[in-house]
Amino acid sequence: MSNAASVFRVDGKVALVVGGGSGIGQAAAVALGQSGATVVCADVNLAGAQATADQIIREGHRASALSMDITKKESIHAGVNGIKAAHGKIDILVSTPAINVRKRLLTYTDEELDRVVDLNLKGTFKVTQAVAQVMSDTGSGGSIILTSSVRSLVVEPGQGVYAATKASLVQMARGFAVELAPKGVRVNAIAPGVIDTPLTAPIKNNTEWYSAYSNRSALKRWGAPEELAWPIVFLASGASSFVTGTVLFVDGGWTAIDGRFEPPL
Repeated sequence: MSNAASVFRVDGKVALVVGGGSGIGQAAAVALGQSGATVVCADVNLAGAQATADQIIREGHRASALSMDITKKESIHAGVNGIKAAHGKIDILVSTPAINVRKRLLTYTDEELDRVVDLNLKGTFKVTQAVAQVMSDTGSGGSIILTSSVRSLVVEPGQGVYAATKASLVQMARGFAVELAPKGVRVNAIAPGVIDTPLTAPIKNNTEWYSAYSNRSALKRWGAPEELAWPIVFLASGASSFVTGTVLFVDGGWTAIDGRFEPPL
């Protein structure tokens, strides 16, 4: 029988965390390891993935690392097939990689458009498709967590293409959720607010910009990667057994608060 402690555990599960070498992916990988999963940390930066795996191992949990470029189908299949051969299954997928070319839309080049779409949208689709196939074939079900953003709902100058990909990931998660439900596979998206990661480093390095983003959220601060990790564990665990095809916003109230002006009430 499940209890308040065990329902959030993922003991015996095999988790593939793509983007596990840094930021939200790294934090999610560590949290999943602490929650009982055998974690495979995948990243285009193998050294970063290995550093995360080493941290998990030092804490007394099970982990390994592999190089994976989700813009390349052969890289995805080599990694996924290797995990299947080693563990016989994949129970959890967390996919976090994304890039953002911060430019106004009228100045975007075809090459820049392709870079953002190829990683954020097509890359996420390819790795989800490959892992979902393994989950479907093994018949053991699973949980897939894609990384959207508050930009799926709101946008500012310079983030139009990035926002479009993040909005598309929401519908992608819903589409996979509907089609994979008969196989016992749940698919959800998590939508971070402004989180202190390598992706947001250009903002953090600009004091005015950093402060403006802090003041934009209801909690008046940035989030830490670890504050995304435990919601991801929730979506991966049995605690969310009836949750699929939805978006969990972890944004410090960014999408709840209206504007930057405090009315004199």
